[in-house]
Amino acid sequence: MSQISIFDTMNNNNSQPLAARMRPRDLDEFVGQQHLVGEGKVLRNLIERDSVSSMIFWGPPGVGKTTLAQIIAARTDAQFITFSAVTSGIKDIKTVMQQADKMTSVGARTIVFVDEIHRFNKAQQDAFLPFVEKGSIILIGATTENPSFEVNGALLSRCKVFVLHQLSAEDIAQLIRNAVKDPRGFGEQDLRISDDVIDALANFANGDARTALSTLEMMVLNADHSADPADGHEIITVTTEDFEQCTSRKSLLYDKQGEEHYNLISALHKSMRNSDADAAVYWLARMLESGEDPMYIARRVTRFAAEDVGLADPRALELSVAAFQACHLIGMPECSVHLTEAVIYNALAPKSNAMEVAYMAAARDANEHIAEPVPLHIRNAPTKLMKELDYGKGYIYAHDTEDKIADMECLPENLRGTEYYHPGDQGFEPRFKERYESIKKWREEHRKK
Repeated sequence: MSQISIFDTMNNNNSQPLAARMRPRDLDEFVGQQHLVGEGKVLRNLIERDSVSSMIFWGPPGVGKTTLAQIIAARTDAQFITFSAVTSGIKDIKTVMQQADKMTSVGARTIVFVDEIHRFNKAQQDAFLPFVEKGSIILIGATTENPSFEVNGALLSRCKVFVLHQLSAEDIAQLIRNAVKDPRGFGEQDLRISDDVIDALANFANGDARTALSTLEMMVLNADHSADPADGHEIITVTTEDFEQCTSRKSLLYDKQGEEHYNLISALHKSMRNSDADAAVYWLARMLESGEDPMYIARRVTRFAAEDVGLADPRALELSVAAFQACHLIGMPECSVHLTEAVIYNALAPKSNAMEVAYMAAARDANEHIAEPVPLHIRNAPTKLMKELDYGKGYIYAHDTEDKIADMECLPENLRGTEYYHPGDQGFEPRFKERYESIKKWREEHRKK
């Protein structure tokens, strides 16, 4: 394997930052992205068979894009070359591409890794294109930006895009524990750090392994170093106070799988229900600052918009869904303001639990009256046999009536006359109540005729 790259840092060198020392050397050490590198997954197979094709790794910072390139570099029999968007001009690119072209004629492969490929301008990206098309090089790009917008269409169409996800708090915690035990990290030192501090750091890192390991290194340097009374060896104790000093934030009591998780979401929900916007924003901030998944909060806020606001303000659901989409598209920390907007809107909106009450009552009847048959007149009759069996017989198309309402029962026989929706008197709901009552009155009048 011939390699011209920045990846000579894969040896053990204690002068390097912890994040560099702990960079995984193979797929067995790699944490996260199991949808790509798990046993039997496509990217793992390509790497292990040394049969990678042109590809782009797209994902947020610190999730393993460059590490995967390093692992490929360590395994491949091809020449491995790296380019920097900052230092590489078009002339440099063309020179290396021509060399790669010559190597192809003697059966040698060349893999070119371009970190932060989104920083290359169009002319620089175009310089790679003919060589990718001819197969003279295999291009591997890494980017934190959407390649659909940042990579030339012609080049992008010749690359497989692998999407790397933000690491979970559990992934980060595993990386921290690996660094504590591994000789490349602090494994040869007597480092003592509690699970609570590890979890706080894992949440603080917000899915970025580099941030977690860099902060851990700072915490260790800042920690208490004392001698063991028994044999004099050095003991390093990392505490909650070290975490707070190094991150400039308080270690909040929070366990996303424990009781506090449910306590806080309950506090948020009930504060909104009580129209207390200030308290709702506080509990929102407590959860987000403790590392809660914004998508979880967004789902709960969306539920609240229908369960506790409903038709008293239909706009609440629209805004909550928009906030949910914003969380999905941009993530933290940017989406905190979208969630704040949705939380305040829902807190201040008029309240109605009529949707929840209606569904629960209907669900109860659906369960207690199992398999009630659908009335024949509102069944579809797409076949001759169904029509002969009176499917659809007596159905009235409401649009053809003067009042756009048909004198027709749509509930099962034994549930006739049951009412599930009981409109409230807040916000817009009186309008729905007025319409609902007028329809009921119309039906009563026509039944008497």
